[in-house]
Amino acid sequence: MCRKLAFAATVIALALPTLSLAAPPAPAAAPAVAPVKASPEQRRMAEQEQPLARAAFWNREAQIDPRDAEAGLKLSAALRALGQYDQAAQAARQIAQLYPDNVDALLETARARIEGGQAFYALEPLKQAVILAPRDWRALSLQGVAYEQIDLADDALAAYERALSLSPNNPAVLSNEAMFHLARGEAFRAEDLLRRAVAQPGATVQIRQNLALVLGVEGKLSEAERLVRMDLPPELANNNIAYLRAMAAGQAPRPTAARGG
Repeated sequence: MCRKLAFAATVIALALPTLSLAAPPAPAAAPAVAPVKASPEQRRMAEQEQPLARAAFWNREAQIDPRDAEAGLKLSAALRALGQYDQAAQAARQIAQLYPDNVDALLETARARIEGGQAFYALEPLKQAVILAPRDWRALSLQGVAYEQIDLADDALAAYERALSLSPNNPAVLSNEAMFHLARGEAFRAEDLLRRAVAQPGATVQIRQNLALVLGVEGKLSEAERLVRMDLPPELANNNIAYLRAMAAGQAPRPTAARGG
């Protein structure tokens, strides 16, 4: 209240002591501040977090801007890592609907469906991805995994071979095809493909562990153990090695190998 208004109020109060003065109006509420999207550096750092933290971060970003393709696809990937496949597919599909020509959105939708055991529903987005990007090996590699899951073996193998024709010696494709052969009792063929894969610069821990699995199936436990211990912390390595030994002794079933693409 300014000095002039304060003085006038004092005069009224003195002249009319029985008058009740109304309380001054409450100050207007400050306007709500719109949430601000994270900076590129904050986004980069978020990708180094564990899946739960990543999912929370990207969910916030997607709520701020539902048309943010990066946020929607990173949210989908984080949800996949948490095993929430339906929610992951929904997040990716939303971006694919907003941007029908976004190949990454189609691929992410397919990944969520495949990992959720619903490969049939991955076929259509993969078909669209191949049409949009006919030289993108990722779509063909994922097609191979999807066909394999729905028991179309010939189509799966053809898709892997097409992917390798576009990206020769691609470690992810070699690994996927290797697991195709392992599932058909062709461990020797799987080993050959995986040895080619792990020799490539882009080979991942997942691919090396797939080789360890194949070596375990073949009874080559010493080499399998070396690969496991190279990549995994001791407690997890010990568990995996115990499993490989049990599997080699016929006391444990073969697991489903990890796929990429």
